[in-house]
Amino acid sequence: MFDPAPEHPYPDAHHPEATPAPHALLAPVVGFLGTWYGRGEGGYPTIDGDFTYAQEVTFTHDGRPFLRYEARAWLIGEDGAPLRPSARESGWWRLQPDGRVEALITQPTGIAEIAVGAASGKTVEFATHQVALTPTAKEVDATRRRYELTDDTTLTFAHDLAAVGRPLQHHLTAVLRRRTG
Repeated sequence: MFDPAPEHPYPDAHHPEATPAPHALLAPVVGFLGTWYGRGEGGYPTIDGDFTYAQEVTFTHDGRPFLRYEARAWLIGEDGAPLRPSARESGWWRLQPDGRVEALITQPTGIAEIAVGAASGKTVEFATHQVALTPTAKEVDATRRRYELTDDTTLTFAHDLAAVGRPLQHHLTAVLRRRTG
C-alpha cells in the first residue's frame, strides 16, 4: 500500500548529539549545527540608505561530510516590526580532510555561488571561486563571508559583496543567537 507521507528514513540532525552522528570531517563546524536567529545591519552603494534586518540561519547534516545551509532574512523597521521579506538562500558546506570548506549557495534571485575557504577554530571564512547568474539576475562578481562562533550561543556573520560594477566591500553584518527547544 502506498503511504502518501512516509517518515523520511534519513532525517537531518540539528545538533551534535542527534542521530545520525556527525561525520568526522564535520568536527571543525559541528558547533554551527542548529537554528540561529538575530538581527543585522546592511548597506551597499546601489541601495538607497542603510537597513536593519532580522535573519534565521539553519545548519543540519545527515551523517555525511557536509552541512545543509539555509538562511532567510526580512527587513525590519525602527520599531522592530517586519517590513517585507528580503534575502533568502540555501546550499551546502562541503568539508574536506585538510580543513578546507567548499560552499555552494543559491539564491532565488538567480545567483549561484561556489566559494572556497577554511574552517579554523570557531571560524569559517570563504570567498567566491565562481558565480553563475541567470539571464535576468543582478550582476554579482564576488563575495566574501565570515561566520564565527563567539561562544556556544552566539554566531556572528559578515558578508562582503562585489556587484553591479562595484568593488568588494562591506554589505551585511549580523549577530545571531542559537534557538533552543
